Amino acid sequence: MLEPKVKKLLLDGTVIPAHPLALNRNRQLDETSQRRLTNYYMDSGAGGIAVGVHTTQFEIRDPMFNLYEKVLRLAAEEVDKRELQHPFIKVAGICGSTEQAEREAFIARSMGYDLGLLSPGGLNDLTEAEMLERARRVSEILPVFGFYLQPSVGGRVFSYDFWRAFADIPNVHAIKMAPFNRYQTLDVIRAVCHSERRDEIALYTGNDDNIVQDLLTSYEINVEGQTVRKEIAGGLLGHWAVWTKKAVELFDEIKQVRNSASIPASLLQKSLEITDANAAFFDAANRFKGCIAGINEVLARQGLIQGNWCLLEKEQLSPGQSAEIDRVYRDYPDLNDDEFVKACMQSY
Repeated sequence: MLEPKVKKLLLDGTVIPAHPLALNRNRQLDETSQRRLTNYYMDSGAGGIAVGVHTTQFEIRDPMFNLYEKVLRLAAEEVDKRELQHPFIKVAGICGSTEQAEREAFIARSMGYDLGLLSPGGLNDLTEAEMLERARRVSEILPVFGFYLQPSVGGRVFSYDFWRAFADIPNVHAIKMAPFNRYQTLDVIRAVCHSERRDEIALYTGNDDNIVQDLLTSYEINVEGQTVRKEIAGGLLGHWAVWTKKAVELFDEIKQVRNSASIPASLLQKSLEITDANAAFFDAANRFKGCIAGINEVLARQGLIQGNWCLLEKEQLSPGQSAEIDRVYRDYPDLNDDEFVKACMQSY
C-alpha cells in the first residue's frame, strides 16, 4: 500500500515532471545526463518524478533498446542517494497488455517506486471491462495512478461508467486527466465525486494546454442532493519536464490563491503564456509530432542533456519548431529557469 507521507503529499498536490530520456549523438543512453536530470527535478523543488512514461519514450521497452529497467533504476538510485528529508513520489510508467503491465509493476515495486501510471495506450482492442480487470490486477502489485491518455498520442475515449468503476478499485490513489478535452475531463471528475473513495483519490492534470486553469478551478458536483467539492490537486506533466523551478514557484502561488474569492489577473495572463509556450514545446502546430524532441531541445539548450535526439530517428523537431521555441523564450523571459540551471550545473 501507499506510504502515508506519500499519500498525504499526493492528495495535497504537487509538481511531478514526466522524466525525459537523455541520449548521446549515437542515440545511446547518456547515463550522466540521465542522472543529472533527476537531480535537477529534486533541486527544483518538484514533489516527485514519473519515469518510463511517454516523455521518457515508450520505445525504451523495445527489445532492441531494452532500457526500461535501466532508466527506472537510474532515477531510483539518484533519489535514494539524496536521502531527502521530505517525501518524493516515484511514479513508474506501466504499459502494454495485462501480462506486460503486471511484469512492469513488479519491476517498479522491486525498485521502490510508489505508484504505477497505468497507460491505456495501444489497447483499443480491449473492452472497458477488460481494461478494468487489467487495472485491478496491476493494483494488486503496485498502487495505481490512473491515466486518461489523449487520443492523438495513442489513447482512447472512456465512458463515465468506466471511470466510476475505476475509482472504486481499492488501490487506485490518483488519476491523471490528459484527454485535452473539457468534456472528458469532467467525466472523470464527476465519476470520482460519485465514488465513496472520492477522498482517497487525487486528481492530477495532464492537460498541458490548460495547466493553470485546471489547477485554479474547484469543481462542485451534485451527488444525490449533496455538493461534493473536488480540486485538481497537482500535475503530472511533460511540460513540467522543462523550466521546472519556475513551474514549482507558479504552483506554490496557485495553491495560495485557488480557494480565495478572487483570482489575480496576472495568473490568468500567465495561463495563456504557458499554453503558448506549450504549443512550441509540444509542436501543437504539427499535431504533436515533435513533442518529445521539443522538450529535449529546451533541456539541451540549458546544458542538462547533450541534444534533442530520440531513440527513433523519425522523432525530431518539426520544421519551424526551433524558431517557435526561440519565440517563446523571447516573448516570455520570466517563464524560463536558465539562471537556476546554470547555478545548479556547477554541482552536477
